Amino acid sequence: MSIPEDLSLSQKIESIKGAIADKEKVLVAFSGGVDSTTLAALAFEVLGDNVLAVTLDSCAIPKSELEDAKRTAKQIGIRHIVLEHDMLSDEMIRQNDQDRCYYCKKLVMNALKDVMDREGLNVLVEGTNASEITGRRPGWAAINEAGDLVLTPYTDFGVTKQEVRQIARHLGLEVADKVSNACLLSRLPYGTEVTEDLLRRVEYAEEFLLSLGITHVRVREHDDIARIEVLPDDFPVVHEKRDELLSHFKELGYSYITLDIEGFRSGSMDEVL
Repeated sequence: MSIPEDLSLSQKIESIKGAIADKEKVLVAFSGGVDSTTLAALAFEVLGDNVLAVTLDSCAIPKSELEDAKRTAKQIGIRHIVLEHDMLSDEMIRQNDQDRCYYCKKLVMNALKDVMDREGLNVLVEGTNASEITGRRPGWAAINEAGDLVLTPYTDFGVTKQEVRQIARHLGLEVADKVSNACLLSRLPYGTEVTEDLLRRVEYAEEFLLSLGITHVRVREHDDIARIEVLPDDFPVVHEKRDELLSHFKELGYSYITLDIEGFRSGSMDEVL
């Protein structure tokens, strides 16, 4: 779809609402982050109870994020279900190669399609935004392969991450400034076999750092080494809490704990590709 360069944000909002309304009954893939929450709120505004938000409960999602999703759905007022999802049942995901996100997205869409069929819904509304489709994106390739099964309004109408946050503020959503998170598998090097124990260890390590008031956190797992990524402004916090941090991480089973002086950044595991 060709997007007019001068399409205003208000026009984009109306275009999204119109595209969703045309589908009459929809499922929104709902993580509780700013992208899916904003999309769910717009969908609920135009279709009401003909929208179902679905959150997948898997070992790749921190439990705190699952609770956030439940709370946010209640704030919107949207119908919401949580579906248990055994992502590690797929051998290709467990093997964790460079196309892991492709296989994972395929599995997710199959699970959501089952819900759509059961509930009589017409399309899966998915919240990838226009800022996320550059570079190597195996998950986006899987979405494109789904064809008419999936509606991606943000990319269809050129809505960037910054614009999603603007829309969220316009709608009065609490998640407007929520820090973006990513699947816990992104903390593991490609080729490392994925186990639930590894993912839980990363989750608990990151929870500790978040408890210190640090907002942007990644703990990258390299066998028994934890590589901590936080914003450079938060380096003093890590140093101040050094002894407590070392004790906590060693209890989790890490032999070595390092602070990445390059700081927090998304996708650092892809830098070696």
